[in-house]
Amino acid sequence: MIGPIVDVTWLREHRDEVVLADVRWYLDGRPGRPAYDAGHLPGAVYVELEEWLSAPATPEGGRHPLPDPEVFARGMAQLGIGDDDTVVAYDDAGGLVAARLVWMLRATGHPAALLDGGIAAWAGPLETSTPPRPRARFTPRPWPAERIASMDDAADPANVVLDARQRERYLGEPNPLDPRPGHIPGARSAPCRENLDASGRFLPVDELRRRLCDAGVGDAPVVSYCGSGVTACHNLLAMEHAGLSAGRLYPGSWSQWSRDPARPAATGDEPPR
Repeated sequence: MIGPIVDVTWLREHRDEVVLADVRWYLDGRPGRPAYDAGHLPGAVYVELEEWLSAPATPEGGRHPLPDPEVFARGMAQLGIGDDDTVVAYDDAGGLVAARLVWMLRATGHPAALLDGGIAAWAGPLETSTPPRPRARFTPRPWPAERIASMDDAADPANVVLDARQRERYLGEPNPLDPRPGHIPGARSAPCRENLDASGRFLPVDELRRRLCDAGVGDAPVVSYCGSGVTACHNLLAMEHAGLSAGRLYPGSWSQWSRDPARPAATGDEPPR
C-alpha cells in the first residue's frame, strides 16, 4: 500500500493513477468550498468534512464523530472515489484536516496518502472548474475496532495518550471551543502542527520519530485525541510515516470528554512516563 505521505514529485509522476481530494475546512466556521472553487489542484474533487467525514455533532459524541460507514461510502461513491482508487488528499493547513480522510481510508484498507505541503506545494496552475467524476462503487466497511479508542481507553494509564491540540489548550488556557479547559489526565502534549517545519512540510523522518518518542510513543499502545477527532489523525499518520507502531483514534476527543462531568480534567504539564 502507498505510504501515508507523498510529495509533489511523486504526485506528478503518478498523477494519472490517483484521485486528488481537496479537504479544506476551517475551524472558524468559514466554508471550505469557496476556497476550492477559487482554485484547486487540477482534477481534484472537494470532500466536505462535515458532510461525509463526520456524523452530526452531539453532546454525547462530540463535535465530529465518525460517520456511519454507509454514509462515508455514499459520499465517496458520489464523488467518484471507488474501492480500488488511490486517493491523495490535501488542504491548506499542512494536512491537519485532510489527515482525517486519509486516516479513514487507510483504516478501512483503502490506499490513501497526504500530499506533503498541501496546495502550496503545487507549483503549477490551479483549476477553478472541474467536471464531476462518474459515480463509483465504494463498499461500506465497518470502522475497525483495533483502530478506534473509547473514552475508557483514553483514561487507561496503560495507554500512551497523545493530545494533538495546541499546547496552550492542553495546559488549560480557556477556549470557546471547549466546555472545560485542560486535558485528559495522563495525556502527553504532542501538538500536530509540530510534525511540520516552517514551510508546512513534514519534518525529516528521524526528527519526527524522535519528537514522537519524546512524547512517550514506544512499546505501549497509543491513543490519539485532539479537540474533536480531526487533527488527531495527523499524529497517527505521522507515527506511521516515522515507522512507529499504529495507534488508535479517540473520535470523541476533548469535545466529548470535557462534556462529561464524571471525567476529570487536568491542567499544566504531566510528569514524564
